[in-house]
Amino acid sequence: MLEPNFFTTTFVFPILNLLVFFYKIFLFIKIPGAFGFAIIALTAFIRLLLHPFFKQQLETSKKMQDMKPHLDRLSHKHKGDKKRIQEEHMKLYQQAGINPAAGCLFMIVQIPVFIALYNTLSLFLLNGGAAKIISQINKVLYHPALKIQSIDPWFLGFNLALSPAKSGLWYYYAMPLLTALLQFLQTQAMTPASPPAQEKFSTGSNDKLSEKKKDDKGGGEDFQKAMNMQMKYIFPLMIGYFSYTLPVGLSLYWNIFSIFSIIQYKKIKTS
Repeated sequence: MLEPNFFTTTFVFPILNLLVFFYKIFLFIKIPGAFGFAIIALTAFIRLLLHPFFKQQLETSKKMQDMKPHLDRLSHKHKGDKKRIQEEHMKLYQQAGINPAAGCLFMIVQIPVFIALYNTLSLFLLNGGAAKIISQINKVLYHPALKIQSIDPWFLGFNLALSPAKSGLWYYYAMPLLTALLQFLQTQAMTPASPPAQEKFSTGSNDKLSEKKKDDKGGGEDFQKAMNMQMKYIFPLMIGYFSYTLPVGLSLYWNIFSIFSIIQYKKIKTS
């Protein structure tokens, strides 16, 4: 897992060094549960590092949600002419200073970071304090002062290397429940509010046109609602199950990331 290649050199090694750096700091100041606090510090650092991409994604999503009624009107006006609809939509995006692709930037950037974080934590948590793993880690640390002899996985009464499924202890089962709840709250926070109902096509002689438009949109809206329902309920359940089967340390990382996401979503939405 620590063989030098483009991915490990670019992502895994820097994150691994940061994790050990934070761990050594908390050990130096003699804080119990140093490795748990190192995971929290690393997650917070990565989240803050990605904040500009995250902010851009949310702002783009908010602007596009505000523009949806205008986009719907254009789609209706040029119905049947997909090329014209695309051109008009792009023209409206340009006038509003919106790049639709910018909304995906945060997701694209965080994918390799997530994988690298998982790989880094897995080295410690899935392999325990095995001498061979510690030796491999020490070989890729950037400074001799960062070298470690072992890792103490205990944090606030939890063994971070142990999964709730294997613990046999009742309070470990609270971790997957908490993880699923935080993921639910994060999904809820990131879901844009529904725009107010538009009356443009629903008065006077346009009643029939309004009904036709509703029929045209019904299938798309039903599909969107189904997708939102899956994201809101099924995805948190999936994450909760993963939290049940994986080491608690990985759940700690995911939960801290979710808490930061919820706070940042709410802060940006109210700004």
